[in-house]
Formats: sequence, C-alpha cells, structure tokens
Amino acid sequence: MEFALICIDKPDHQDLRARTREAHLAYVRETGVVRIAGPFLSDAGAMIGSLVILSVPDRAAAEDWSVNDPYAKAGLFSDVTVHAWKQTV
Repeated sequence: MEFALICIDKPDHQDLRARTREAHLAYVRETGVVRIAGPFLSDAGAMIGSLVILSVPDRAAAEDWSVNDPYAKAGLFSDVTVHAWKQTV
C-alpha cells in the first residue's frame, strides 16, 4: 500500500531542519520505502514541511517509518498526518 505523510514544521525551525537534513536523507535512502518526497516551501522559498509518499505494507508501517524519521525524532514537526494514498495520474 501507499501512504502520504504530510509533515508541517514548527515555526522558525529552519536551523533544526538544516542540522538534521543529512540524517533524514540517509534514512530515506537506507529504508528504501520512499517512493517520492520533497519539502513544502514558503512563498520566500524556505522549507516549511514535507510530503513523503511511502510504499509499505500497512498504516502501522507508515506510522513507524514516520516516528523514526530523524526529522521527527529531532522534534521538527508541529503536525504529521498519515493518509492512505492512490496514484491516479
């Protein structure tokens, strides 16, 4: 199954995002379940959140991936939602 993670950064946490970015990217590569991902951007171009599409067996696996992401472990996000996702285009 595929799941979308919608992750919103806490305000004014760009430094924390920058400090944990390499660990986050390594986690993405090492886990091998990320289908597509990228940051949400402010109008000024600053990273303010993330969209991550996972290919995992079930919601529990998606939630497990989410809580073990270095960004989440560092406390970057104010909100994370997990939704089942289906590509149509």
